[in-house]
Amino acid sequence: MGGKAGIVASLLGAVAIVLAITFLWFQAALDRHGPLEAPATLIILEGTGAAEIAEKLHAGNIIASTTLFRLHTLLRGDAHLLKAGEYAFEPGEPLASVIARLVGGDTVVHTLTLPEGLSSAAALAIIEAHPALEGTVAAMPREGSLLPETYHFARGTKRQELVALMMQSMETAVAELWAGRAGELPLTSPAEAVILASIVEKETGRADERRHVAGVLVNRLKRGMRLQSDPTVIYALTRGIEPLGRDLLRSDWQFDDPYNTYRHKGLPPGPIANPGREAIAAALDPLDTPDLYFVADGSGGHAFAATLEEHNRNVVRWRRHRSGH
Repeated sequence: MGGKAGIVASLLGAVAIVLAITFLWFQAALDRHGPLEAPATLIILEGTGAAEIAEKLHAGNIIASTTLFRLHTLLRGDAHLLKAGEYAFEPGEPLASVIARLVGGDTVVHTLTLPEGLSSAAALAIIEAHPALEGTVAAMPREGSLLPETYHFARGTKRQELVALMMQSMETAVAELWAGRAGELPLTSPAEAVILASIVEKETGRADERRHVAGVLVNRLKRGMRLQSDPTVIYALTRGIEPLGRDLLRSDWQFDDPYNTYRHKGLPPGPIANPGREAIAAALDPLDTPDLYFVADGSGGHAFAATLEEHNRNVVRWRRHRSGH
């Protein structure tokens, strides 16, 4: 009996050694550098099974063995956890890392940056052109309803979903900034704040000028003066569908349109662009200034003035700069 027990013990010991060696080999195989020589991406569609995923990875030279892939996912119970999506793999990425990436849904993140001051038509063109997005947008977003910033999303995201996110982001930003607005503003609603912010956005691209420009516009509104903003005239002529493509003419200032603030007092009926958070903040916390006028100064900024006489001198200087004299 003792001899048989010894044989059994020896056999069990041998099996244990074999299992240990197999485990170590298997673990080493999982951690070994993979065959991929250059970065690669792979798109896995919804409903793709573990066996087909293994074949796709092998065909893309991302893994060396479909058997090891399937065995590992089977033993760990991960086969049903592999997620669809677009994946980016690094050169030499080990099999264990590949599987962990698929189980964790570590998909490629795409970005779309919506610059400040675009019309909704221009913004929609950028959204429609992005190759990682899908579907169409049901209708043109309202002017001023999209918050300019960088958005992150996975391949296959619906364009309508991204537009909805942009609109919700704008609503949230405006609500937050409106709650902290300065006192005694000639604005009766968040919607009017967006209108004013859109003019500020189009009047200056300089961060250090936004509050000053907003202060001038607010002063004019308080005094019942026409805003006389060139960007509103351009919007009256184009509705933001396409660039004007030329300088404004004196006759344009007489164009009878509700958006032309040379012809009509107060704010225009709606935004003329999609303003960024900083422009909205400037409109709701304008600089306390006596200035009522501004004109380009030739250096990318503006010359501000509190009186018409001073403003006229600034205009003369600007015209001389443009003419090269």
